Amino acid sequence: MAKIIECIPNFSEGQDKTIIDGLVAVAKGVPGVTLLDHSSDASHNRSVFTLVGDVEGIQEAAFQLVKFASEKIDMTKHHGEHPRMGATDVVPFVPIKEVTVEECVEISKKVAERINRELSIPIFLYEDSAQKPDRVNLARVRKGQFEGMPEKLKQPEWAPDYGEPKIHPTAGVTAVGARMPLVAFNVNLDTDDIEIANKIAKVVRGSSGGFKYCKGIGVMLEDRNIAQVSMNMVNYEGTPLYRVVETIRFEAKRYGVTIIGSEVIGLTPAKALIDAAEYYLQIEDFDYGKQVLENHLLN
Repeated sequence: MAKIIECIPNFSEGQDKTIIDGLVAVAKGVPGVTLLDHSSDASHNRSVFTLVGDVEGIQEAAFQLVKFASEKIDMTKHHGEHPRMGATDVVPFVPIKEVTVEECVEISKKVAERINRELSIPIFLYEDSAQKPDRVNLARVRKGQFEGMPEKLKQPEWAPDYGEPKIHPTAGVTAVGARMPLVAFNVNLDTDDIEIANKIAKVVRGSSGGFKYCKGIGVMLEDRNIAQVSMNMVNYEGTPLYRVVETIRFEAKRYGVTIIGSEVIGLTPAKALIDAAEYYLQIEDFDYGKQVLENHLLN
């Protein structure tokens, strides 16, 4: 059976429709690849694309998208709520069908080497592709963001995995890696106080003592004038969405704040949502494999 790989590149542009449409055209123009979804957020000033394809196609699509972004996005002029260090901020490869994480690691290395060789963008390998323990966590890799990267790269311990220790002048630095599926999940609060979102994010994220598989920051949605806890759930079975939602709800009460909504960015595994439904509906003895109609239709 054909191998299917997912790629979810994140671009530091969520406002300029011309650039976003250009990225869409590039993604749709590569044989052997399908663009499943793309979403843009003006406050974050960021776009997330979800593609699937065969081994050769997904590598070519990833490279061509990074190339287009490097030509059209100028990081010296970029401002947004989401942390970022490059025009193409991150390029993760995810195994979907008949392929392993180890194979995705090798794909990530090939793409990373080509990006650096042809575009002169320095590359960090992260997650399962990381060559050093302190590069597994994207937040640590990206710390300092675009503005702080020139000095960071001068530190011997932060020399890029590919390329010289200096940023691309307008495209910055890109992280490339392989990982299992994650859920980009945000919870919106009925407050315009970003510090409340920051405090709650600190409670739930694993790096500060919260949930092991949760990465979170507070961001401000300027267009709605509300604060948000923005998260990546890197293992939705190890840390279910509902558990984080209820913790955020509990912590928000101490500030007189409530949850007014949540959002999933891009695509998500169905089981992540089914697990939440099972919890909130209090379904007893539920069997995801046998009782979800679509599972029978797809098998």
